[in-house]
Amino acid sequence: MTEPPKGTLLIDEPRIDALLAQVDSKYSLVILAAKRAREINSYYQQLGEGRGEFVPPLVETGSLRSKPLSIALDEIAEAKVTYERAEGVIPQ
Repeated sequence: MTEPPKGTLLIDEPRIDALLAQVDSKYSLVILAAKRAREINSYYQQLGEGRGEFVPPLVETGSLRSKPLSIALDEIAEAKVTYERAEGVIPQ
């Protein structure tokens, strides 16, 4: 098997098809994943402070090494995280 070009991002799981089935466009996917990853990151940061402001990961992370973005993508693929488009905004 040949090596991919340097700088190429490889995503094995979840598959991009499964992710795109949960949203109406790849742009919505990017925004949803980024916002949820920020929430997950904030959750981990606030654990030591005793606050309960943020929702913990909704899927099993497998290890503490899982990155917030990977966790967010897993949540989206499993339909644990959804979004609602604001009224008056028409997807193109």
